[in-house]
This record gives sequence, C-alpha cells and structure tokens, in this order.
Amino acid sequence: MAEAGCSNERLTNGELNEKEKDLDDGTEEKKEFVAPAVGMEFESYDDAYNYYNCYAKEVGFRVRVKNSWFKRNSREKYGAVLCCSSQGFKRIKDVNRLRKETRTGCPAMVRMRLADSKRWRVLEVMLEHNHSLGAKIYRPVKKVSTGNKRKSLSSSDAEGRTIKLYRALVIDSEGNGNSSLNARDVMNFSELPDQLNLKRGDAQAIYNYFCRMQLTNPNFFYLMDLNDEGHLRNVFWVDARSRASCGYFGDVVYIDNMYLSSKFEIPLVAFVGTNHHGHSVLLGCGLLAGETTESYIWLFKAWITCMSGCGPQTIISDRCRTLQTAIAEAFPKAHHCFGLSHIMKRVPEKLGGLRHYDAIKKAFMKAVYETLKVIEFEVAWGFMVQRFGVGDHEWLQSLYEDRVRWAPVYLKDTVFAGMSAARPGEILNPFFERYVHKQTPLKEFLDKYELALQKKHKEETIADIESRSVGPALKTRCSFELQLSKLYSKEIFKKFQFEVEEMYSCFSTTQIHVDGPIIIFLVKERVLGESNRREIRDFEVLYNRSAGEVRCICSCFNFYGYLCRHALCVLNFNGVEEIPCKYILPRWKKDYKRLYIPDHSSNDVDSTDHMQWFNQLYRSALQVVEEGVISLEHYSVALEAFEESQNRVREVEEKQA
Repeated sequence: MAEAGCSNERLTNGELNEKEKDLDDGTEEKKEFVAPAVGMEFESYDDAYNYYNCYAKEVGFRVRVKNSWFKRNSREKYGAVLCCSSQGFKRIKDVNRLRKETRTGCPAMVRMRLADSKRWRVLEVMLEHNHSLGAKIYRPVKKVSTGNKRKSLSSSDAEGRTIKLYRALVIDSEGNGNSSLNARDVMNFSELPDQLNLKRGDAQAIYNYFCRMQLTNPNFFYLMDLNDEGHLRNVFWVDARSRASCGYFGDVVYIDNMYLSSKFEIPLVAFVGTNHHGHSVLLGCGLLAGETTESYIWLFKAWITCMSGCGPQTIISDRCRTLQTAIAEAFPKAHHCFGLSHIMKRVPEKLGGLRHYDAIKKAFMKAVYETLKVIEFEVAWGFMVQRFGVGDHEWLQSLYEDRVRWAPVYLKDTVFAGMSAARPGEILNPFFERYVHKQTPLKEFLDKYELALQKKHKEETIADIESRSVGPALKTRCSFELQLSKLYSKEIFKKFQFEVEEMYSCFSTTQIHVDGPIIIFLVKERVLGESNRREIRDFEVLYNRSAGEVRCICSCFNFYGYLCRHALCVLNFNGVEEIPCKYILPRWKKDYKRLYIPDHSSNDVDSTDHMQWFNQLYRSALQVVEEGVISLEHYSVALEAFEESQNRVREVEEKQA
C-alpha cells in the first residue's frame, strides 16, 4: 500500500520509470514535467527550487527569487516567492543603461512556505506568462541558497533530481510528503489486470484534483497502491466532510461496487452510509484495477486507516464471492449481509424464462417478505421448489445456501439503521445514480463527484435547519408521538409517526405466555393482502417490564431504528407513557452531530500527534459551522468567533517567528 505521505518511497517500485528511460535513451520529445500546483510539497527549499527551474527550462523561461523570509532568531528560511525573470519592471534610474529591457511585469510565480511537516509546501501558483516563451533551455542553472552560491547543476543532474521528486509532490492529511502520483507513471492505456485502466488525460486529472483538494479541503485523505512496475493499481480517497461522517454514521455501511461489477467506464467503488435524516451519505471512494480479492482488501484497509481503525458494525454488499472473502478478512467482526434489493432486482433476469414465472415470483416474494419465523420461511421455500419443480435451478439453489445473509427472517438480530430494504419496493440506490452512466469518463466524474457532494451537503443543511426550526404537526394524542417529535429529525420522525398512526390498525393486544419477568403478547393487525383485501395477521411481542425491554417478531427496531406499531401497542397496554431510552437512537436525533462530538480535554492530547490535533480541531470547527447556519444571529456569532480565533492563532505564530 503506497500511502500519501511516505516520503521515502520515491522510486523504490521500478527504479526507472518512463521519464528516466526517456533520459537514458536521449529522447527529448518525451520529456514532460508536471506543472506546479498548489499542494505540492518538497523535502527542502533546494528541492523545490530545482524542480521549478527544471519546469521553467522545459517551458522556456528563466527563474529568479523575488522574495525570501527568514526567522528572526535562527535566520532559517521559512518562505519564498520564485518568479519568471521577466517579472516586474526596471527602476527608473536603470532605464538609461545599455542592457536591453527584458522585464514585462510577468505574473508567473510560485509562493511556498515551510510547513509544520518541515517540508516546503506550494501555497500559490500562477502559470500564465504575459510574454512569448523561448525555446527549451538546456544550459546549466545556477542558484543562490541562503546567501551562499551553490554548485552549478548540469541539465541532466537537475532533471534526474527533479524526476525523483515526482513521487513526493502531493501531501496527505498528516502533512507528509508522498510518492503519490507521476502523470507519466500512471498514464497507461492497457487493460492489464494489475493496473488501473486510465485513458489519456486521466492521470493529470487525478493529480490536479488531489492537489486542489489538499488546499481547499485540509482533511482530505487519500491512499495509492502501485504495482511492481510503479504503475497505479488502486486509489482511495475521502473528502473532509465525508471523513467526518465516517465517525458519525460509519456503523452501517453499504459497499456499492455496481460501477465496477457492471463494467462502467470508471471502476468505482463507494462506501455509503445513512445520516440522521435517513439520507444516503458518502463515506469514501475508490478506483480499482479489477474485481480481485487483493484489490478489495487493499481498499477496505485503506478505508479502515481513514476510520482510525474503527470498522462498521454491519456491512451490506452485492452478492459476490470475491467481495465476501475480502470483507471477511478486512472486517472480521462486522456482520456481512447481502443487499436484498439487489437480489430482488435480479429475479426477472434469473427466473423470467421459467414456465409459470408469475406464480413462482409470487411464491418467492411470499417466502421473503411475509414469513416471520425461520420455520415459516423454510416451509414457504420448500412449497415453491416442490410446486414448480425448480429444485435444480442453479440460482435459486445458491440463494438458498446463502439465505442467512439476505433473507430478513434470518437477520432480525442485525442492526441496519434503515438500510435493510426489508419491505417490498425498498431499494438501496447508488450514491452517484444520477451523475454517472456507463460511458462517463473519469475526468467528467471528478467534476460530477463534487457536484453530487455539494447537493447532498445542501440537502443535509436544509434538513438540519427544518428539523430544528419547525416543529412537526402532531396527528394523534399519543404520548410517544409527542416525545419523539422533540428529539428526532424531521424525516425520521415522519417514519415513526406513521407507526404511531398504524397503532389503530392493531385491534387486539393479548397476553399469551408468562415466563418470570418476561411476558409474550399477541398483537392482531389488519393488513392489506392480495387484491387490496384486509387480512388479519398475528405478531408476537416480548415484553420485560423490569428491564424496560420490548421486542416484536417483525424486528422493525433493528431494521429501521425505531419501534413498530406492535411494540408501541404493548407499551401502551402496560401503561408505559414514554419510550425507554434504549429505543431512542442518538443517530436519529436532530442535534446528533453536536451531541456526538466528544469533549477533548488537554490531558487527552498527544503532544506529538499532529493528525489528532487536526481531527479534533476540524470536528470542533464543523460543529460551529453546523450550528452557525441556523439563523443570521447564529451566523454572525460563529463568524465573529472564527475571526477572533484566527487572530489569536496568528499572534502565537508571530511570537514564534
């Protein structure tokens, strides 16, 4: 695994890349330096200077040092601006000298600074020149470093040194330089199973995107996997907000590999969760060379790194053996389930050619959705197989063998947080469903990726504001409805409110068995059956008054995260006026993010762990942002607080300079 941040991995994988081969062969036409970009990072000022010199030589201009900044006490250089030699204009007193005027006020420049990681980071770049550029310059370049003239670098020496810096250009969230991306290294056009299939321009698009995100998204995180030849094989990345969402909503995760398994143009795999409004939320993305166990394991371990080692409680995925093997190795403690909606979507394809298809489908649906006990499922499945003679159907056989991973009746002890799709018609939609089609190229996807996230963030912000500012209209006099109307987000409360309304379709609650403190009740409900006819169904509900426990055989709480109408009827029957705390999930509360953020005291801070500092500061700042959009007054106070904090931090920096 090549992590963005391993500065010692320069060219360890295949010491000669394509650029070095070009140099060895003397082929000048193929020389190509990646243009400077914000976010590049170098091990020293000299490395950064030499890189910009080599780039300038390729483009056709000369470099000079415009400004340098030094610390007062140590005289250590901590900032510099390198510019085109045509920058600025001659002073008036020099105008009459015989030397030809070469200054044009050219704006081309790079501004860089010594970062906390003790590496030199590019903070600002201007690539455009306002004059014609000359032919490529191949003469030796001289430079002055810290007041002393350095030895001249020959053209080949400068190029060779700069090429070895290419894999230390982009930084990760831990502030380390990295062997991340060489445009020529990864610009391959084959479909080899051991490397990512990139088209022309894809590598530069990835590179530009990561550089931009490092500047605009400080907690942006990515990892890259290179094969033995140094070619890009797998990539993982997660933006700052999605990374924060991993901490909030990483308990139940859907691994969406549809784009990879269905051979889309982009081999994308997405980690998707559900937020406190019941909306899908992105938790990370990856591009894989292929559907291999090794690639999936690499991706999962990369995501675990982002999650600080904390894995999900439940993982939902497509029914894929390769994926199943990788999940078992990477997430041994997680409960892995197959998405029921994916299986139901394949029913027409897999069974459509059978005689009596409509009747088989009906029997199949009855076994899946209407059985409440394992014995009922087994009987219903056996009836379908025997009645229609499909015992030797390969797909149905394999489904039956895997039934404990997808059939709702076997998954009642599994927490799904609303992602179970355990009812007819419910589906798990791909996160990028309306943004990606089979022919969407990678460069276009990177733009659509940001659009999709912006839209989702906007939806969440609006939902937050509505949940906090507008109280929901109550539809009954039930105390349970009033209780959760004050706690839950608007969308989740509406779902629970429907269960409260449907309590009135339950017309009988009867005690049928007592075992010490445990009482089993039978709740009768009128439900819609075939041809929209009302049928009566029985639901067993276990109740333990002393422990404050209630559990229905339909397992609505584990599937969706709130109590069902049957459990509410039993609580009401026993005179309980408030839902027990254990059945009020914090993840559904309207102020969940604010409540979730831990109180970090100074005693808990590792004095050497910069990543811990960043994560704690980012999470706290995000809390202020979330609260700051509630009203104009909130916004003004939050903005004032940020400005005050920024000024105080700058005071500390000035004292240390």
